Amino acid sequence: MATESRTGRPRASSREVLSEAACELFLEQGYDATSVSDITRRAGVSRSSFFNYFSAKSDVLWSGFDARVDEAIADLRDGGAVSEVLLAIGDGLAPDALALAIVNADAMGISAELDRDRAIRQFRLQREAAARLVRDGTAPLAAQVRAGAAAAAVLAGVWAWADHTAGRSLTETLAEALSVA
Repeated sequence: MATESRTGRPRASSREVLSEAACELFLEQGYDATSVSDITRRAGVSRSSFFNYFSAKSDVLWSGFDARVDEAIADLRDGGAVSEVLLAIGDGLAPDALALAIVNADAMGISAELDRDRAIRQFRLQREAAARLVRDGTAPLAAQVRAGAAAAAVLAGVWAWADHTAGRSLTETLAEALSVA
């Protein structure tokens, strides 16, 4: 009887499976008590497989959002309008590990980590949006203030969406948040 051979990485090493294993462990034992080794053991993969997908434990939570932010930054650098580019961050982004972590931050013991990581991402967006506004002729201080408000609106929108994902897309929530900024 012939056995079927498989090529490539085993299914268990996918980003989603690693993310699911990490979130389960964060809920069971807390973020700080969970190591990368714990995550890889739960997912049934090696540490090197983990690092093929993520550079750090916190990246498990942020990878989907970070990919959208990277696209937004590239679009801003290519001349995209700030409001349109920031709104597009929500296009097609489904609830993932980040939304789960936001909703269960206390149970996962991850509130402080989320706050730090949120600030980093907010500043990245602010810096790039401000640079775009300055290139369009906005005075530097005004650009920083407008970009700061818009970047804060994006992250506030993500948090609001995570708490109330039923029936509302992230894009709709971001549109509301950006309209206030």
